[in-house]
Amino acid sequence: MSTIDEKELLFQMKGGDVGAFDVLYNRYKTQLAANLFKLLKSWDQVEEVLQELFVRVWENRKRIDPEKPFNAYLYRIGSNLVNDYFRKLAKDRNLAEKIWENMSLADCPESLRKQILEDQELMRTIDKLPPQRQLVFKLCKLEGKSYAEVSELLKVSEAAVNDHITKANRFILQNYNRSISLLMLIFCTVLMDNLS
Repeated sequence: MSTIDEKELLFQMKGGDVGAFDVLYNRYKTQLAANLFKLLKSWDQVEEVLQELFVRVWENRKRIDPEKPFNAYLYRIGSNLVNDYFRKLAKDRNLAEKIWENMSLADCPESLRKQILEDQELMRTIDKLPPQRQLVFKLCKLEGKSYAEVSELLKVSEAAVNDHITKANRFILQNYNRSISLLMLIFCTVLMDNLS
């Protein structure tokens, strides 16, 4: 693909040419999907993000500068959407807390009741971490992302990710003095299986 072809397509798209938009979409969708999958690990989520990305491209087409690399523009939008997705996941912890609150603890075996309360305490401890450290910890430890994935996602070095995890682990060990045998994600999975 030559730069001239792309510039011409961008000018056409800016003018409302749906055909030019389709050509650009087809040129970039596979590469974008592959990159998004490395971060999201879910083709369903990739499809959602990809759709939203190109909706934004179309809606903001008049602001696109054909003189600048289009792939960098797509990458920036994709990066923002992935960050939004992970911020939403972090906030979804509130949903887990509501499940705990609405669940009748009286009907639980004592060991499960105790574990639920311990996990709630763990999440309160994690919430005391500084925001960036908390996000890195949740992405690595609760979402299972590698240091490299989190580094790419948050635009920080792997050394910075490692530093956040080391300091978060130290803080949690110092501030959470109960035994941790079940993390929130494992509990939520078991709970959802039991409720379904």
